[in-house]
Amino acid sequence: MSRPKRIVILGTGGNSVDILDTLNDINDASSTRVYECLGFLDDNESLRRKRILHSEVLGPLATARDLKDCFFVNGIGAPTNFWKKESIIAKTGAALERFETVIHPSASVSRTATLGRGVVIFQHVVVTSNVHVGNHVIILPNTVISHDDVVGDYTCIAGGVCISGQVTIGRSCYLGTNSTIIGNTEVGDQCLIGMGSCVLRNVPPNSVMVGNPARFIRHTVEEPTEHR
Repeated sequence: MSRPKRIVILGTGGNSVDILDTLNDINDASSTRVYECLGFLDDNESLRRKRILHSEVLGPLATARDLKDCFFVNGIGAPTNFWKKESIIAKTGAALERFETVIHPSASVSRTATLGRGVVIFQHVVVTSNVHVGNHVIILPNTVISHDDVVGDYTCIAGGVCISGQVTIGRSCYLGTNSTIIGNTEVGDQCLIGMGSCVLRNVPPNSVMVGNPARFIRHTVEEPTEHR
């Protein structure tokens, strides 16, 4: 019998703890133990060697370079830092193929959907036909991603989001809780869609949009991050 895949989780916030919970749910739903969580990595020195749900904080993100026989899952990403997600993950120095895609057993993912590396899909998410989800995307519970949508790398989609069909979401975006995106629209790179907002038209890159209908209130960052 093959041994469980060894996983290290990046970050110690709520998403990271929920990832550990998801790994345990996957194990419980399987006939064999799929994953073994070795612990967390976090740059906050005050957390070093502390335990979270019985798993230890092993060190900073750069510790990943010393962990040769394991895979990683990223839980870092919030409205306050989502546009930095790519650079945060880069601190690990880990190649893309060392990031695990984790799907909660209660999620529904179409057989025609494609998922990148390092994707996390939480409880009761629905991903429908011909959807493409990029690398390092996290999708929180009860979100619906409709047919033919494209979700760019490093994007965070909060709980209860509803994305209609044929929508393109750019890289390094954050879609707030219970926001909705009308069909056949585009949301540019590094955009923040506020919680409960209703997007009815294309959104330019580097925009913060709030309200129903969603309106522009400011740029996300003064200097948008260039893609590497």
